[in-house]
Amino acid sequence: MIRAYKFLMRPTVGQAAALGEMLRDHCSLYNGALQERRDAYRHASKTSVKYGQQSAQLKEIRSFDPERQGRWSFSSQQATLRRLDKAFAAFFRRVESGETPGYPRFRGVNWFDTVDFPKDGDGCRWDSTPHDPVTRVRLQGVGHIKVNQHRPVVGKVKTVSVKREGKRWYVILTADQAEPDPLPKTGSVVGIDLGIANFLADSGGEFVPNPRHGSKATAKLEAAQQALARFPRVRRDERTANHQRAVQRVADLHRRVRRQRLDHAHKTALDLVREHDVIAHEDLKIRNMVKAPKPKPDPDQPGSFLPNGAAAKAGLNHSISDAGWGVFLTILHAKAESAGREVIAVDPRNTSRTCPECGHVSAENRPTQEKFHCQSCGHQAHADTVGALNVLRAGLVHRDANPA
Repeated sequence: MIRAYKFLMRPTVGQAAALGEMLRDHCSLYNGALQERRDAYRHASKTSVKYGQQSAQLKEIRSFDPERQGRWSFSSQQATLRRLDKAFAAFFRRVESGETPGYPRFRGVNWFDTVDFPKDGDGCRWDSTPHDPVTRVRLQGVGHIKVNQHRPVVGKVKTVSVKREGKRWYVILTADQAEPDPLPKTGSVVGIDLGIANFLADSGGEFVPNPRHGSKATAKLEAAQQALARFPRVRRDERTANHQRAVQRVADLHRRVRRQRLDHAHKTALDLVREHDVIAHEDLKIRNMVKAPKPKPDPDQPGSFLPNGAAAKAGLNHSISDAGWGVFLTILHAKAESAGREVIAVDPRNTSRTCPECGHVSAENRPTQEKFHCQSCGHQAHADTVGALNVLRAGLVHRDANPA
């Protein structure tokens, strides 16, 4: 199995400047390759340029511009061109499936934050000084950079990536590992229901409160964004020191919220994996859930629109995004795979409207957000607990119908 590791790097001032130059040059390569594809399609009888053709030009590009392109790893530049090729492949896939296409866009320097090295030892070397007590990663054109390795890397390192987050630099490794030993069996199964009032309710009647990290930071974010809005919009290299501090303040607040949300997801998923052998959850289509409602034209007044509940839906969308369901489910599946646990996704329809006692399905069974009262047999319970029970039952039925 493949596992990823993320470590903080401690570059010197000169190394940080070199890392910034590496990102800018790879961004320039990405944008130049994108421009070539656009020009070829528009002016050369809609001819399509492929990755192989652009990769074959790298040798000439490096010879023509040795100071900017020739100093970096050849394989990392190929990875940048391959990233563009994947963007076009995703664009054509969306066109064929009838989705909103989203043509690949040019990247600004501030929006190009990652450089990939497809193979350890080719333009990069993890733990390049094994006899040194300080772990270092070597990058071509930059040198040996100190790394804050907070845990051991198990397995053979396959790829290395460098990522910038604000003023911090990280190295991300992927390592090929043997299948880990599963955790001891507990004999417990559970169903979980994700929500807004409570982050999670399980079939045993337990609840995990919603931390609402984004909502708690709203006041500080608003103040920081208002302070930033007072500065005129200028290029990055023309910002004053106060302007740069205001930008950094907003970025730091967003980064803190993201890290808090990630920490909560890791801890919650770890508790579930340690305590239960089988975990069933709703197969939520979160991207569809946070879509804005369609406008309603007013038939009596052309050019006008009727109320469509957009304001209320915007608040709900914000709460869903703040809860971080997608991140949590991704982490849950990854931890379960490592621990030898089974995670089952079930159809979420009517899970909170079906009585677990008699099976009666009705929207009237849930008179309020928290209360469940069956109109057929009179069963009463918390609506989220009922939803978790129905999710568990559907998961066990799916498991019996499709044995591993």
